[in-house]
Amino acid sequence: MATTTFDYKVRDREGKLISGQLEGDNLPLVAARLREMGFAPIEIKPIVGVNLRREISIPGLSDRVKLKDIALMSRQLATMVASGLTLVRSLGVLADQIESKPLREAMLKVRADVEQGTLLSASLEKLPKVFPPLYIAMVKAGEVGGSLDAVLLKLSTTLEKQVELRAKVRSAMSYPAIVLTLVVIIVSCLMIFVVPIFKHLFQSLGGQLPLPTRIVIEISNILASFYLLAVIGAVIAGVLVLRRFIATPAGREKWDALKLRPPIFGPLIHKVALARFSATLASLLSAGVPIIEALDIVAANTGNQIVANALHGAKDGVRQGQALSATLAQYSVMPTMVTQMIETGEESGALDSMLDKIATFYDNEVDATIASLTSVLEPLLIVVMGVCIGAIVISMYLPMFDIYKLIQKSGSNG
Repeated sequence: MATTTFDYKVRDREGKLISGQLEGDNLPLVAARLREMGFAPIEIKPIVGVNLRREISIPGLSDRVKLKDIALMSRQLATMVASGLTLVRSLGVLADQIESKPLREAMLKVRADVEQGTLLSASLEKLPKVFPPLYIAMVKAGEVGGSLDAVLLKLSTTLEKQVELRAKVRSAMSYPAIVLTLVVIIVSCLMIFVVPIFKHLFQSLGGQLPLPTRIVIEISNILASFYLLAVIGAVIAGVLVLRRFIATPAGREKWDALKLRPPIFGPLIHKVALARFSATLASLLSAGVPIIEALDIVAANTGNQIVANALHGAKDGVRQGQALSATLAQYSVMPTMVTQMIETGEESGALDSMLDKIATFYDNEVDATIASLTSVLEPLLIVVMGVCIGAIVISMYLPMFDIYKLIQKSGSNG
């Protein structure tokens, strides 16, 4: 009998609302399995057409594990472990109900290892493409401290914040990208299909065309000829060379430094990196990960090499007995407010709590920056679109005035 995928909404033992998907033969079996996991079902309904969606597999995309799937899995595993289920049984239940095929396969491997006596963290280390170093380090710390369920819950919250942060940045970047793409498409259509019609008309009339018209016609000739292929080839070659350059350590550092300079997107990228750094370090320290190891993991998770360099330098300073705040203060990429708050956290013995406050501050700053960015870019991009299209239209109509004058002149002479 073919299984069906069900959407569900449940509440955990703390009363928190959780939603997800679970496979099962029928609704009562799914409800029973959710109760076995320690959840109180609120709503369960089958997903229509899920089997068709599942059969479509895109190499390189469908085999990736999404961060939000790992976050949901971690929250569910934390709930089951806290409710008293054994780790092996919890992993088995999760493997049965995870929709993501690559994550389900990974959890089956982890369950087999744990069943043979392997530590959960050691099993996760065998799957570096699925579970990042941050995840493995926190699980290892949870195992050592005997608080695996609390650490898994903290992990799920951390990963959910990362997913939310990425979504915010993508939403800020997607609007201008869509508008600029639309501008390119409209201008290209005008140049390739509309301008040539006017060009033949002007040629039949003869005479000298105005300079703007001649420029537009020349650009149209280039776009409609084989020169366009050469331009596209040059752009593709440039992108490939840039990607290879960025892949090198020196190239990556220069590229990340360049990303921090633009007046509009630079501050946003900087704030995102600081929010990610402080939130990740807070999670690691609260889980009991040693600060040297934590700084190494955070440096690989910031998404910006300039911030990562500051963290590597701070790690060396801390290893020599210096305070984290003092070493970070030597780097201009770290704002004074951040280093001072870290110093306060070190003095009060609540560094992880202070880092959480820094992360919250920069999360709010990212929200405010995205809101202001959208309000500024929206009219700006509309103006750009209007100028591009208007310039083409006006340049095509300029010769019409000369034609009208010639008609008037010939009429007066007659």
